[in-house]
Amino acid sequence: MTTKPLTGKTALVAGATRGAGRQIAVQLGAAGATVYATGRSSRAGRSELDRPETIEETAELVTAAGGTGIAVRVDHLVPEQVRDLVARIDAEQGRLDVLVNDVWGADPLITWDTPVWEQPLDAGLRTLRLAIDTHITTSHFALPLLIRRPGGLVVEVGDGTTAYNDDNYRLSLFYDLAKVAVNRLAFAQSHELKPHGATAVALTPGWLRSEMMLAHYGVTEENWRDALEKEPHFAISETPALVGRAVAALAADPDRARWNGSSVSSGELARVYGFTDVDGSRPDAWRYVVEVQDAGKPADVTGYR
Repeated sequence: MTTKPLTGKTALVAGATRGAGRQIAVQLGAAGATVYATGRSSRAGRSELDRPETIEETAELVTAAGGTGIAVRVDHLVPEQVRDLVARIDAEQGRLDVLVNDVWGADPLITWDTPVWEQPLDAGLRTLRLAIDTHITTSHFALPLLIRRPGGLVVEVGDGTTAYNDDNYRLSLFYDLAKVAVNRLAFAQSHELKPHGATAVALTPGWLRSEMMLAHYGVTEENWRDALEKEPHFAISETPALVGRAVAALAADPDRARWNGSSVSSGELARVYGFTDVDGSRPDAWRYVVEVQDAGKPADVTGYR
């Protein structure tokens, strides 16, 4: 069996600067893909998040992992920039096999546990623009290239499965709507792509040990367990590599169409495909959230990692 099943394939990871998007790009590269890593944070300047991670770093990590990483600075709210990006991919590669819509960047805009009438409206509406409009704009321009060959894959990355989000308020109207909408985008696109032999899937990581989450708890990946003193349920958390490996597994699966229109988690796909997180575990975060955290039980990951 080849160790690089995506050799010759081209992927676009929209929102690849950090977190899930960065590791999705890296794991696609590890499987041999050429990956266009896009975002607003570049060595030429930072986005409004004002964080140090850049798309150039992501592209270098993709190449180091065994793929070909190409960084392109793009604001996915600007149609002309997305149009030009896809035209460049077409000119340079002549194909697009995987599209990952992972653009987010709205964490600082969210006001938690506050009713909509007490929230800042501008921030809430910008959240929806960043979370939803970016994904639609990217699909609008990228899908004509993706469906040129049968077998294409679209992954909408969100937070929470459809089953979970349908039954649980996500602590802010704007966040709740954004995360429900991302899953629905995958469902809608699955219907539009099926006649062209392409697949759309909604994918959620679990509790992600992203750069921003680690910073929030004042820890690093090396000492992340120190955060359990503040938040014991953080014990179920996973590195971004897990969701990255989930996308790579989907992309390499010749029977990926079986997932068309589905909403799945990184933990679920880890069980199906047999991959693990970097520590060899398979954290099943969303089952844990329902059965332990939301149920008010003490933190105990036994049987969930």
